[in-house]
Amino acid sequence: MQLANYACYPEQSRGRRVAEAESPMRSVYQRDRDRVVHSAAFRRLKHKTQVFVYHEGDHYRTRLTHSLEVAQIARTIARVLGLNEDLAEALALAHDLGHPPFGHAGEEALNACMAELGGFDHNEQTFRVLTTLEHRYAAFDGLNLTWEMLEGIVKHNGPLTGAHAGAQALAHGVPATIAAYDAEWPLELGGFASAEAQVAALSDDIAYNNHDIDDGLRAGLFAIADLHDVPLAGPVFADVAARYPGLETSRVIHEAVRRMIHLMVADVLEESGRRLAANRVQSVADIRGLTTPVIAFSPAMRENDVGLKRFLFQRMYRHERINATMAHAKGVVRDLFDLHIARPDLLPPEWSREMAGEDTRQRARHVADYIAGMTDKFALETHARLCGAGCDVSEKS
Repeated sequence: MQLANYACYPEQSRGRRVAEAESPMRSVYQRDRDRVVHSAAFRRLKHKTQVFVYHEGDHYRTRLTHSLEVAQIARTIARVLGLNEDLAEALALAHDLGHPPFGHAGEEALNACMAELGGFDHNEQTFRVLTTLEHRYAAFDGLNLTWEMLEGIVKHNGPLTGAHAGAQALAHGVPATIAAYDAEWPLELGGFASAEAQVAALSDDIAYNNHDIDDGLRAGLFAIADLHDVPLAGPVFADVAARYPGLETSRVIHEAVRRMIHLMVADVLEESGRRLAANRVQSVADIRGLTTPVIAFSPAMRENDVGLKRFLFQRMYRHERINATMAHAKGVVRDLFDLHIARPDLLPPEWSREMAGEDTRQRARHVADYIAGMTDKFALETHARLCGAGCDVSEKS
């Protein structure tokens, strides 16, 4: 397929930090995608929470299935807009590699543990995985991905510095790992990322909004009737019910969710096409130099998106059943962090060896890296083995 002139062309990539001979069979972005898929961090997503912890059922989304669904949506949008599908897919598959066990609850717990020592953010952790923590290759740590991949991971929510950075990015500042890397191989933190990276970011929103509605309904956290006044969802579910009276509930849910995804993708395509034309975009450099994203929802769909998020926050993410599970999960993460800080000898040998001679901040980051790499299953099993009824760090061995 012919790429648009504002797409990321593989032959125009800025390359890799460690120079390598290119593959005769794959483009640089196909190679990036394959490295992500073959990474240990990607495999671990199978047992990492999206909303429901792994033992609550086999049919709910995990971080792995979520990432695959994001990638499918991203490929569709990229294809229609003439963007590089391989880069959009690779970014979608990699975007959650830094999530710790137990989803956002695990992140909140680790961030609290690291509050005085640099904090913890899953986006920075994804960057750490891709540039440092994966140990697979003889010539380098990390995956040695292309500049465009790393730029997209770092700026998938927009610029981190400068006039066009969001309030949250400016408040938090540039994470230490990214700042150190940027000092050696600048990622142009003040500009927007490529259109492919923007596609992957918006595909994430489309996927989790719709699939969390699906999982929430199947889990009984709310009912179809509760969606009546929810933007987009209410009208779509009502239309499916009117067209297919008596249809079994599971089919109603699937039919409505697929229609909602279609409507949101179609809206992104129309609005993004309008923005590309209005800004007379002719190159990827033009996209990076704009003052607003070029891949976006229309104002009406953006309001729908906000309404969906508000409903899910109130009725799903803060549901008492989810809160009870996540409260326990936070306790597990806190216990594991405190225990391994006090007793680094309990870490696997390859991890404890690396902590020799480190200062307090480095040791804490090291332990956070170890815990962030755990699956839900491994975290619970490790906690049960090391802590039992309680984590008295003076007595565990």
